[in-house]
Amino acid sequence: MNIDKNLERLLRRVEKPARYIGGEVNIVRKDPAAVKTRLAFAFPDTYEIGMSYMGLQILYNILNQNDAIACERVFAPATDMEDLMRSEGMPLFTLENFTPVSEMDLLGFTLQYEMAFTNVLNMLELGNIPVRASQRMEQDPDCRQWPVIIAGGPCAFNPEPLADFIDVFLIGDGEELLEEVCLEYAAVKEEFAKAGAGPDAAAPEGEHPGRKPAFLRRIAKMDGVYVPAFYKPEYNEDGTLRRMQVMDPAAPEKVRRAILPDIEKAAFPTKNLVPLIETVHDRSVVETFRGCTRGCRFCQAGMIYRPVRERKKETILNLAMEQLANTGHDELSLLSLSTSDYSRFEEMAVELMGLCRAQNVALSLPSLRLDSFSFKVLDEIQGYRKSGLTFAPEAGTQRLRDVINKNITEEDIYSATRQAIELGWEHIKLYFMIGLPTETYEDLDGIAEIARNIMDINFQVRGRKGGRFRVTVSVSNFVPKAHTPFQWEPQDTAQDFIDKHDYLSRKLRIKGVTFNYHESGTSSLEAVFARGDRRCGRVLEEARRLGCRFDAWSEHFDVQKWAQAFEACGVDPDFYTVRPRKVSEVLPWDHIDPAMLRSFLEEERERAIRETTTPDCREGCAGCGMNRVTECFCNV
Repeated sequence: MNIDKNLERLLRRVEKPARYIGGEVNIVRKDPAAVKTRLAFAFPDTYEIGMSYMGLQILYNILNQNDAIACERVFAPATDMEDLMRSEGMPLFTLENFTPVSEMDLLGFTLQYEMAFTNVLNMLELGNIPVRASQRMEQDPDCRQWPVIIAGGPCAFNPEPLADFIDVFLIGDGEELLEEVCLEYAAVKEEFAKAGAGPDAAAPEGEHPGRKPAFLRRIAKMDGVYVPAFYKPEYNEDGTLRRMQVMDPAAPEKVRRAILPDIEKAAFPTKNLVPLIETVHDRSVVETFRGCTRGCRFCQAGMIYRPVRERKKETILNLAMEQLANTGHDELSLLSLSTSDYSRFEEMAVELMGLCRAQNVALSLPSLRLDSFSFKVLDEIQGYRKSGLTFAPEAGTQRLRDVINKNITEEDIYSATRQAIELGWEHIKLYFMIGLPTETYEDLDGIAEIARNIMDINFQVRGRKGGRFRVTVSVSNFVPKAHTPFQWEPQDTAQDFIDKHDYLSRKLRIKGVTFNYHESGTSSLEAVFARGDRRCGRVLEEARRLGCRFDAWSEHFDVQKWAQAFEACGVDPDFYTVRPRKVSEVLPWDHIDPAMLRSFLEEERERAIRETTTPDCREGCAGCGMNRVTECFCNV
């Protein structure tokens, strides 16, 4: 099929046709015949969201710098385009060469959020690729080799809900690991080609029959590689996991996460792809450091991205200027979990402001610790056009902030707010989480009290004639995540969340205050797949059969179809959401080693119950165990 020619006809009938044509500034197109391995990097959401993901730019840059590898991109088509592709029989294709994804060597999905899981299955369907990994182990009658399906990202730290569909999960930092996997595939393909024509030719001496099984057995020995087919779950009579049995001698008992020890030496893109249409984040981005030392007990990213690894200030400035020169962006943002925790933040921020001002480039510094210097920086950046300022107290009372180890006080909140108002900010955004372990309605009252007190501070500072002032209170619903101290905790029921939303709606009827909250049905479903096991794969498959896709989008999420899928599969979602777990229970992700001690998570859970905080790692070792495997602040 000539996709290129047929595509032109379809594009006249869809919204935003530029999503599907490639051709962006700095795109890399390679001759398929000139490379040894071709990988399609798949983002299971629309182009606008996927092109805003910095991980795509990083890996696209690294892989395409290697002459032996071609990395191309593919995104989930929007529903109008998908409907046309299905009706016209057009398979899912890459943007670089318009190659059907079924003809690529490797198809790699990034898993950034659980609500995109149905899109993964849908994209396999659209690519005419069998959805289940077991169906792809044998060649079809034409002796065509299916691409190896890979997945990585934060959701891969509990891979089990997708284990029946994915051939290989990559756990941890991907900069070196993904390139190694691509090169190993090229080596195996070449060896089998020499042994005889075709993918099912006789295996080289000492290898497992079949190219794909041989490849999987080789890479299973690498840190960060999990091959689900090499493991078999066994369950107790009560439905809990008894053990994960290793079925192949090539597979380790535990899969150790891949860790990039020094991001200063890691390649970082300066010739970023520049989209032809507006995306969610349309700007240059430089990662200042990876990891976090704060230890919030609900935060999976703060746990699985340990330890903190920083780039040199000079490297950051050079990368920023090169990126701006090569892309033409007029905005620069820094990427990290907490920007102002960078050890040389003050001097870096001052220099960046000067460089950006000289080039008429807007500077965005997200996730700032709101101290005096940060306010000075924000005041200089935003000047008289001050946009909204964001605080994340997370909980309404000091007791609950201690439970989650947030390590900020009411004095921190109110002093920061007062400074912001005195400097001219007219809109304060407050982020909270509800349903946290040990939460009571008194904690919800605290949310309303904080909002009311901030309105009072504004009146004290500016008086009645101070102009319009707004506070926006946004609440998200707590979702327990794997490899966190709260991985054993029950989640509130969907009705509990609804009741709390209603309660807060009444409490926050305060002039000048706006209240937003996250939909409860998606939070419950997210929790199922955040802590699910392989039995959840049946539900995913059934939900997809019923038409579920783009479940993170409120206009597409259908709670009734999901309820129907759970019922048809005989799976109780409450088993994964509201059920408390004993610390002794074997968890579906226990064979995935994040390089952090499980005993540390247990101790942090006990500290939460005692309402005791743990200091920031920069103030002393918290005992997470990362210093056993790599350098961190504890042993530098």
